[in-house]
Amino acid sequence: MNSGIPARIIQTGRSRDLPLLAKAAAVNLKSLNPDFEYLFFDDAEVAAFVLREFPQYRDVFENFPFRIQKYDFFRYLAVFHLGGFYFDLDVFMAGGLGQFLPKRCVFAFEELTLNRFLRRKLGMDWEIANYAFGAASAHPFLGAVIENCVRAQRDPAWVKPMMQGIPRLFQREFYVLNTTGPGLVSRTVAEKPQLMNEVTILFPDDVCDSRTWHQFGNLGIHMMEGSWRRGNFLWRRLGNLWQIWAMQSAMRESRQLGKTRLAVNRFTGTGEAHKTPDRPDLTSK
Repeated sequence: MNSGIPARIIQTGRSRDLPLLAKAAAVNLKSLNPDFEYLFFDDAEVAAFVLREFPQYRDVFENFPFRIQKYDFFRYLAVFHLGGFYFDLDVFMAGGLGQFLPKRCVFAFEELTLNRFLRRKLGMDWEIANYAFGAASAHPFLGAVIENCVRAQRDPAWVKPMMQGIPRLFQREFYVLNTTGPGLVSRTVAEKPQLMNEVTILFPDDVCDSRTWHQFGNLGIHMMEGSWRRGNFLWRRLGNLWQIWAMQSAMRESRQLGKTRLAVNRFTGTGEAHKTPDRPDLTSK
């Protein structure tokens, strides 16, 4: 078995000529982790990496209908192959990653979910993020995520339950989230509880407090630039209003479950609570 997570940071972007915010995020991450190897992949290098290291997934990679899906798929492949930490270019940290090196796999809590399938069928009212995570090479949880990305592309019927209740106007965005993004990663958590004993999820103290969402534990924050999202101001405004309305009902339901969560599947009863460094153990109420 491999040891912990190697001291390596992986990031990717269209080119090496990054916008100012992305440059600042990359410098922030490197300056806080001066002893870490830093790897950056532009579009051409991403495609070359997939062809060289995962030729069996060449057709899968090339057939994703949306560009962001290729980035999502690449980040899982890169960390699975190399080991280390992946970070989006809009994440800013307040401390180094050294404390996570003994871990085998680390993911951040994202937010409470609106997804009916996760809530009703899998008993999971929360999601984990894919904007920042770390793992030892060949970690089985990442292997399962990769397999699910492939399955989502090849089997539309498998994806369909995850799209229930989403207005047609916003289905493109949620299709991406549920086929390569946080929705898919979270579904993997719920359906593969046997893999979760080696996965540390950085839960906040109160999962129902939206002020603690989109944070890498107590060390970083995701700025939620969402540059892959498209649409005019009116479309984005309507999307925000719908999500606010839908979350009001979801939040009432989640508050009844308490402040904390286990990484557990309700049908198997297996799972383990994990804690963010310098915080108390997070156990289900």
